[in-house]
Amino acid sequence: MIQVSNVDKYFDKFKALDNLSLNIRTGSIYGLVGTNGSGKTTIIKHITGVLRPDAGEIIIGGENICDNENLKRRIGFIPDDLYFFASYTLKEMAVFMRKLYPNWNEERFESMCRQFNLDKSRKLSKFSKGMQKQAAFTLNMSIMPDWLILDEPIDGLDPIVRKIVWKYIVDDVAARDMTVLVSSHNLREMEGICDSIGILTNGHLVMERDLDELKSDIHKIQVAYTKPVENPYAGLNIVHKESRGAVDLLIVRNNRETVEQIIGMSDPAVFDILPLSLEEIFIYELGGADNEIQGIIF
Repeated sequence: MIQVSNVDKYFDKFKALDNLSLNIRTGSIYGLVGTNGSGKTTIIKHITGVLRPDAGEIIIGGENICDNENLKRRIGFIPDDLYFFASYTLKEMAVFMRKLYPNWNEERFESMCRQFNLDKSRKLSKFSKGMQKQAAFTLNMSIMPDWLILDEPIDGLDPIVRKIVWKYIVDDVAARDMTVLVSSHNLREMEGICDSIGILTNGHLVMERDLDELKSDIHKIQVAYTKPVENPYAGLNIVHKESRGAVDLLIVRNNRETVEQIIGMSDPAVFDILPLSLEEIFIYELGGADNEIQGIIF
């Protein structure tokens, strides 16, 4: 389990993380989403031990990550900005990592190089951005990590490679109880892969929920009446409401049974409960529906 407890981080006078807490279950895939500048990369650098918090603590597998070399040897990390030794080939990078990580799996490394068609004798600096991502993924999966931390891991990868990447991740979560934290702006892909979601803004957590539970408590509904009805939505927690002719379109934060009961009492001519995507939930939770983006959503 990864436990981030009440973490603060300042850069000079700017507070990048504000009393931030996260709870990531063992053997799960946790999606961290947020606007640009919300603090996602900063907290990832804390979880991997690159940065030290000004307050609070980060416990991974029961141990504090700070200055814990043995713990770091069990963590795979793919940052958004990749770094390799400039003169190293992929094979030389593998030799270097083999010395650092005791669980290195040479058979997996060779197999993944073949699957991604990676030239082990070529300098990594000469790889394209997409090939560098594949190389970083191959190296990190070959260390057989207990915890895998990913910051925009599929950026620059084609759809076929993305499927292969996610299959490796899902298989290791199922087979080895690997724990995954992934930060990405690709919310549609996150929706199909994550067990839990944390939404971050301005350095603090807006919400943290299981994805299925999150979707069960917020709904998009369409309602229309043939005659005026006085206050038909009383009792609903309305996040957003707009009218399109005779049809009211609402985002409500209630369970489905409550929505059906309250709306049903007013005998509407039209009543539909529509699925909300993770992207829509993200926009409404962060208030994006109050600006011009709402015209894109529906």
